Amino acid sequence: MSAVDSFDISILEYVMNNIRKEWLDPIVIFITHLGKAGIAWILLILVLLLFKKTRRVGLACGVALVLNVILCNGIIKPLVARPRPYDLYQHIVCIVKPQWDYSFPSGHTAASFSVSSVLPYMKMKKRYSIPALVLALLIALSRIYVCVHYPTDVICGAVLGGMAGFAGFMLYTRVIEKKAPKKLMKFIFNFPGIETKEK
Repeated sequence: MSAVDSFDISILEYVMNNIRKEWLDPIVIFITHLGKAGIAWILLILVLLLFKKTRRVGLACGVALVLNVILCNGIIKPLVARPRPYDLYQHIVCIVKPQWDYSFPSGHTAASFSVSSVLPYMKMKKRYSIPALVLALLIALSRIYVCVHYPTDVICGAVLGGMAGFAGFMLYTRVIEKKAPKKLMKFIFNFPGIETKEK
C-alpha cells in the first residue's frame, strides 16, 4: 500500500469509527445528494439566469460547470480510472448507493467548487457567495463521510473545480462577452426575466 493509499484509508477508517453517528447519517446523505448530477448548482444557475441583474453571473457559472464536466468526467476520471474505496477494501462501508463511475477526482466536489468559486470573481455579494462556498465544502466533506471517495479524490476535486471556476470566469468575461455576436448577447440580456431594484 502506497503512502497516499495509507493516508486515504486511515482517514476513512477514522471517519467510520469516530465521526459517523446514526442521527448524523441522514443529514449528511441529504447534503451529498444535493451534489448529485450537479443538481443544486444547475438550479442555482437557472435562478441566476432568471434575474436580469444576475444573468451575467449565471452565464459565467454555466461556462465553468461545462468546463468542469469535460475535464473531470470526460477526461480525468476515465484516464485515471481509480476504483472506489469500498470496491478495494471490504471493511470500508459505503452508506449510500454505490456509484457507477470511477473515484478520482470527486465529481460532486469539482462541480460544487467550479460554480461556487465563480461567484466571488463576479463580485456577487458575500451574503450569496459565502453560503454557496460553504455548501460546496459541506458537499465535499460529505463524500468522505459516506465513503464513496478517498480524501485525495475530494481534495483534488476541489482544486480542479476551483481551476474550472477561474477558467470559466476568464473565458466568459475575456472571450465570450467580447467575441460573441452582439445580436446574440443583446438577445440573451434582453430576454424576459425578473427585474430587481438595488437595495
